[in-house]
Amino acid sequence: MRKGFLIIALLYASILTVLGQTYRGSGTVQDDGRFASSTKQLTQFFRRFNAEESLDGTKRYYPEDSLYHNIPLRKGFINILFDNQTSSVSPELKDQFISQVLSEVYPQYINFHREGWVAEVQTEFTFKGKRETATLILKLQPERLGYEWVIDAVSFDPFKSIFNKPEGESKDFLHPLSHELGFMNLRRAFQDSKLPEAFTESSFSPDYLTLFLYEMKQNNLKFQTVTDVKFHFFQIEGWYFEVNQFNRPGYNTGWLISNLVKLSPGDKEAVLKYIYDQK
Repeated sequence: MRKGFLIIALLYASILTVLGQTYRGSGTVQDDGRFASSTKQLTQFFRRFNAEESLDGTKRYYPEDSLYHNIPLRKGFINILFDNQTSSVSPELKDQFISQVLSEVYPQYINFHREGWVAEVQTEFTFKGKRETATLILKLQPERLGYEWVIDAVSFDPFKSIFNKPEGESKDFLHPLSHELGFMNLRRAFQDSKLPEAFTESSFSPDYLTLFLYEMKQNNLKFQTVTDVKFHFFQIEGWYFEVNQFNRPGYNTGWLISNLVKLSPGDKEAVLKYIYDQK
């Protein structure tokens, strides 16, 4: 029993030593050859956040491994998963986030296959002969025995100017007794008016994704390239963070947390509306 305890104690001390040599308090990295500092793939971001791989990234950890979800290992990893060069995240907010994530009572992890995160992809298309930018929101959904990325929404400026629904006294309308005329006054909506959306219900919102796919099927919209990718996470209770890819010299590179927000009641819905461009 005493021998087993000694082995565990030595192992724990070894982890702390490696982490102490690898991480500074400021979040920068001292690379002694045992740590691959750049988080090169998003899958690796998940594994490091959860402590599911070795320090040098060469070994995947599973529940039966002694270092799987190890708290000191996770703390070291999460510290270097932040953009420590250009981000405006304060040290106090970062420490509060890490403390909650590493709680011994209720530790929290991120999961690739769980809801609560989406991809934001900046793309370029040619629309009716003109180069235009489109923002696509993608999410994972189950598909047969696995998963697939699907387009959940699109933000496309050329469509926004098409719909301009008036409100208040400037809004045209169909008289409540229109039915007595057999709705013959629909001519006002479909022929005389340049704003037929004025005659829709108050909650009407155009489905830009359907329009986007329609224009593509009509060969008016043609894909050119992807210009940027970022990810939005809501999987940690009470928090939102954004992950971007940083390609730059030094250690603090790869997929890193660029923005962190502690959410109050109602904030999540507001952030989602902003991401989905729902003003």
